[in-house]
Parts: sequence; structure tokens; C-alpha cells
Amino acid sequence: MKPFKIYVNTSLTFCLLFMVITLSGCWDYKDINHRVLPVALGISTVDSQYEVFLKIPMTEENKINMKIFSAKGETISKAVDTISRNLESSVDLLHVKIILIERRTAEEGMKDIIAGFIRSRDVPNKALVAICDEDVKEFFSKTINGTNTYDFFEKNAGWDPEIALTRVWEVYRSIHSYTRDVAIPLIISGKSTAIEQVGSAVIRNGKMVEQISSDETLLFNAFKGESASGEVEVMNHATVMILSNTMLNKSKMKDKQPYIQSQINLKVVIMETRGDPSSKLIKKELNTSLTNRFNQMFSKIQKSEADILGLGQFFRNKITRKELKNWRSDYFSNLKMDIQFHIDIQNEGFLRTT
Repeated sequence: MKPFKIYVNTSLTFCLLFMVITLSGCWDYKDINHRVLPVALGISTVDSQYEVFLKIPMTEENKINMKIFSAKGETISKAVDTISRNLESSVDLLHVKIILIERRTAEEGMKDIIAGFIRSRDVPNKALVAICDEDVKEFFSKTINGTNTYDFFEKNAGWDPEIALTRVWEVYRSIHSYTRDVAIPLIISGKSTAIEQVGSAVIRNGKMVEQISSDETLLFNAFKGESASGEVEVMNHATVMILSNTMLNKSKMKDKQPYIQSQINLKVVIMETRGDPSSKLIKKELNTSLTNRFNQMFSKIQKSEADILGLGQFFRNKITRKELKNWRSDYFSNLKMDIQFHIDIQNEGFLRTT
């Protein structure tokens, strides 16, 4: 019986050995016990420098306490590095849930801030963005206890349809879009509650240019397709609660004049009535109230040339790309809009029909 011979490919063997040698494992791995994970990031500008605030949960004596750390720097990254250098653990921003930007900074412009987040990828693109209508340091000092800053925006916790929800990637997209701007929630520290919402900041090209109320934000959310469920509307003869909403839009161009017709369908239930109103009267009052509110909001954003409703999206196939660059100034400011509300009352049984 002849001996069995194994022929080995020398080149293949060398390659396999080289691969094994170069496998160094996770050389840059840091244990989670050596990292701190901020849940909120605050930003303001002081003397051409950024002042950064981090809200970090720290474990002490078997309980978690919130602590605020701050530092200044020419860039946000430099300020974060300064905080990290003075801590026993490394700062990891990948778990930041909300970014608070001071109003004064937002009015000066947030282009560099948002671009930095997208470029560095240190902060998650899905982190929520809010504008703080007071000194950020004062806001954090008043809301230091608990994680309620994020819970305020969480749909399974404290979110309300009058609160805009805008994330880092949406702000970045709006900065580079010809036809879509954004609204960002405007908040302050509360007196009887931890946080109060005072409306929404209208952002155009990364800069705050206008403010809309909480009631107007509800209609902004409804137009975007966000659920308005749970919102209570009070009128002269009744109080209703919105159950659901849907949207229908039709657009056209006529002699270079943009027109759009929008219908918002609302299903509501009646909570209370005063006197003996008919269903027709309740629908009329609600329709009038919402229409006037929407027209007031639309007048604001049209004057500031900030298309937070994204109406330009409906005209992208009707206007050339060259003309689309001037959508806000040449078209949106002259757009004619017809808004209609269709009210469907779910519990008309005890109402008069006439």
C-alpha cells in the first residue's frame, strides 16, 4: 500500500498564517463601566465659543443621580473632550436622546452644529432637537432631577400632539432642501411642571426665523400626518376630543401661480356640551376655529418664507429644478391655499340634528 501524500499549497498557507497574525481583536474596546452616557446635550454660544452641557446619569451608593457637566470650546467636540478629560470615564454621545439649543444660538444659525453632528456621527441622527427659550444652564439646573426631559417628547410617555417632533437628520435635510423646512419644539423650565412647551420655532436654512403657538403646532402635526389623537378642543357650545386624522392634498400650477387644496379629515367625540347645540352647529364652530387658526399659522410661515408644511414637495414635478431653487421666495410666498376641515362626530346620538 502506497503512503498517502498531502500536497500543500505554500502560497495559501502563507496567506492563512498572515491573516491569523494580523487578527488583533477589539484593540480599541472600552468597557461600559469606563464610559459615561449622557442622555441630554445642551448647546449655547458665549463670546464666539460653544458652551456645552451634558446631563449624565451617575451611579452613587446603589442609586442613580443626574449630574450636569459643562465646558467651553471653539467647537462642540473640543468642549466634549474637555469634559471627558476631567472625568474618570470616557464620554460616549451615542446614547444622547435630546439636543437642546439655546434660542439665541438658533437665531444666529445652527448649520455648523447640525453639519458637525452628521459628519462626526458621535450623536445619533435620530436624536430629537429642541430650542430652549431661556438660558440653557438655568434650564438644566431646574430640570436636573429625573430623565423627564426626554419623556416629555416620548410618545409612550408625555408627548402631546401639540408638540413638534424633529430629529437631527430632519434638520440637516431641511438645510439642504429647496422645498422643505422644519418646526422645532420651543420649551422652558416649568413652574408647576418640570417643562413647559411655549410653541414651536420655525427653522429656515438652519436658522430660527419665526415662532408658532402650540395650537398652531397641532395643525402642523396633523398636516404632516402625525396623530392628533387625544387633543381636546373647546368651543362656545361644546368640547370635543380628536380621535384620528387623515390628509388629502391636490396641487396645480396656473400661469406660474401655485395653488393647493387641502382637506383634513377629523374624527371627534363630544366630551361636554353647553345648552342644547345641534351637531351641525358643533361642526361649524370647530371648522371655523381650526380654519382661522390654520390661516393665521400659514400667514406667519408664508411671510417668513419658511415652508415647514413641505408644500413645495407637491410641485417638484411641476417646476424645473432651476426654478425650484427659488421656491421659497418666488413661489411659496405667493402660493394660494384652500384649507378645508371635514368633521365626523362619532357620538351624535344625544344631539339635535337641526
